[in-house]
Amino acid sequence: MELNFLCRALFFFLSLAILSPFSSSTFISDGVLEIESQNLLTGRNLLQAQKKCPVNFEFMNYTIITSQCKGPKFPAKECCSSLKDFACPYAEQINDMASDCANTMFSYINIYGKYPPGIFSNECREGKEGLECPALPPISASDLNAATPTACSHVWMTISAAVLVVVKLF
Repeated sequence: MELNFLCRALFFFLSLAILSPFSSSTFISDGVLEIESQNLLTGRNLLQAQKKCPVNFEFMNYTIITSQCKGPKFPAKECCSSLKDFACPYAEQINDMASDCANTMFSYINIYGKYPPGIFSNECREGKEGLECPALPPISASDLNAATPTACSHVWMTISAAVLVVVKLF
């Protein structure tokens, strides 16, 4: 009976660890793109308290955007593609309207790229849900240090499952 419990528990936690990456956002919502144009027009919204973004956008490498999305024409295809390459790994955090992630990200993009107001919100449109992200977004090694703590949650879940199994055995 004890071995049966352990097998079920291990299977459950391993299933969670394997399937949880597939439950993340696969779109960058249109609402996020609207944040870019709204903030440029109205400034800060002091009455709307938002939680701090868990992603540190300040020290990220923006060359993926700034090297492809260049003026004076700012080609939509290159600009939107590079925005997706940069932002899709953080789609879950950016889509959280209770946090300041989208606002912070666009602030730094505009600081480093010196883009005209609303360029991404006006040019980057795909489907009803927003910009479609690949199923498993690529994260470069240089972004791992600045990325979210959720990237490690799967590892901690697996370690927790192993500890529970060991504790149950002894």
